[in-house]
Amino acid sequence: MSKIRVWTKQHENVLKELKSTGRYIAKKEYIIMDLQEHANIVLEAYDWLVKNSPNANDKPKDVEFPVWVSFARDSTMILSEKTIILELEIEESLITKINIVKWGMILNYAYLPENESDENRHRKLLANYRISDTQAYMSQFYPQIKREIIESWKRLFDFKNDIQKNMSDYYGNIWEIKEEWVKKIIK
Repeated sequence: MSKIRVWTKQHENVLKELKSTGRYIAKKEYIIMDLQEHANIVLEAYDWLVKNSPNANDKPKDVEFPVWVSFARDSTMILSEKTIILELEIEESLITKINIVKWGMILNYAYLPENESDENRHRKLLANYRISDTQAYMSQFYPQIKREIIESWKRLFDFKNDIQKNMSDYYGNIWEIKEEWVKKIIK
């Protein structure tokens, strides 16, 4: 198996947890603290991500949510107060690659089209109902459109139609951080 370097921005307390337990996992309470009033909206997408991740069967039982990693140091979020960046060296097979543009669409409850004709078909459907993806998703009145939107999200893990293949367009998910993976701490 090949190992690669990835980077992750974390709260400084993650380092304390790594030193005391040898492991860090993302928990729902951490996401709620981080996202505050937006947490409930985002957690629905995260729940889908956890359930549908190609590595879902490898998720340890005590893990609630994935840890985000960047494939390039330059793509890692900028340090802020009480945060650190961990440079990790891990087996590439442990990382689920995520197209960040598609993930942003999921966070906005948008439909991920298969191709241009599928996108046109879906837009026409929405126009016929005079609604947006978000309205269809949030409303109880368009269950068939909501199902179609959620079903389209599986394309998050399909990279064959991605226009750009630049690694800065992708982030990754891992289920945990182990202390022995940490190669450098940037403060």
